[in-house]
Amino acid sequence: MTANFWLNKKILITGGRGFLGRHLVGRLRDEYKVPVKNIRIPDIGTSDLRVLENCRKAVKGADVVIHLAANVGGIGYNREHPGELFYDNAIMGIQLMEAARHAGVKKYVAIGTVCAYPKFTPVPFKEDDIWDGYPEETNAPYGLAKKMQLVQSQSYRAQYGFNSIFLLPVNLYGPGDNFNPKSSHVIPALIKKFVEAEKKNEKRVTVWGTGKVSREFLYVEDAARGILLASERYGKSDPVNLGAGREIKIKDLVLLIKDLAGFKGKVIWDRTQPDGQPRRMLDTRRAQKEFGFKAVMSFEEGLKRTILWYKSISV
Repeated sequence: MTANFWLNKKILITGGRGFLGRHLVGRLRDEYKVPVKNIRIPDIGTSDLRVLENCRKAVKGADVVIHLAANVGGIGYNREHPGELFYDNAIMGIQLMEAARHAGVKKYVAIGTVCAYPKFTPVPFKEDDIWDGYPEETNAPYGLAKKMQLVQSQSYRAQYGFNSIFLLPVNLYGPGDNFNPKSSHVIPALIKKFVEAEKKNEKRVTVWGTGKVSREFLYVEDAARGILLASERYGKSDPVNLGAGREIKIKDLVLLIKDLAGFKGKVIWDRTQPDGQPRRMLDTRRAQKEFGFKAVMSFEEGLKRTILWYKSISV
C-alpha cells in the first residue's frame, strides 16, 4: 500500500457517516493512520450539497475529495422517487466537482453505480459497454444521474487537467447496511424479513419477483479497500468497475439467506412485483490491472457476518 499518498492530506468524504462511508473512514484511520483531524465529513443536516455554496465550503482546503453521498434505495424506492433520485444525485455531483476544480483539489474520486449500465449489457459487464443502451427502467433516473459524473470527470480532465476518476461499484452489503424496508436493497431487506420471521415463528415469507434474475454483490470492506487503492494509484479517464466477479440468482440468494437466518418456513414469490435488470455481473479485470484490487471476502462468510450484525442490533 502507498500509505505516503495520504500523509498530511486533507480528505473530504461526502456521505462519510453512511454505510460505505463509515467503513472507508474507519480504514483510513485504522489502517492508514490518517489523523481524525485530517478527515472532513459534511454534516447532512447543515451542509446540503444540493446547494452550491455548501459545496464550495465543503471542498475548501481539501486535497482529496471522495464523493460517496447519494440519495439511493432499492427497486421500490426507485419506483416511487425517480424525480428526486435524478435531481439530487445529478446536482450534488455536478456542483461538488465544479467546486472542487475551482478549489484546486488534487484528486477527486467520483463513485458511480452498476445501475448506470444498459439494461441488456452482455455479462460480464465491461466498462467499454456502458454507453451501449438505456439502463433498466426502474433505476434509470438514479443510474443516469450518477453517470453524468463520468462525463463531467472526463470533460474536466480533457479541458482543465483536473485529476478526477470514476468508479462503478456493484451492489454492496455488509454490517451497518440500511435495513429500512422502505429504502433498503435486496440483501438487507431479505435478512430483515427472514430474521424477523424466524423470531416470530412465522410460517411464510413473501419476496418480490420471480427469483430468475441474477445479481452480483460486493462486501462493504472490499469496496472501501478498492476505493482507497484507486484513490492512491489510479489517474485515468476510463471508468473502472469494482466488484467481486461472481453472480448469483435471486432464488438462490433467497434460499441461502433463509438457511443462514435459520428460517424453517415457506417462501412465497410475489410475481406481481418487478424483478429489475435481468442479470448483473461485472468484469473486474481493469481494477486488478490498474490498481491491484481484487475482492477477498467469500459471499457466504460476508452474509454470515451481516446477519450476525443485524441480529445484534435487533434484539
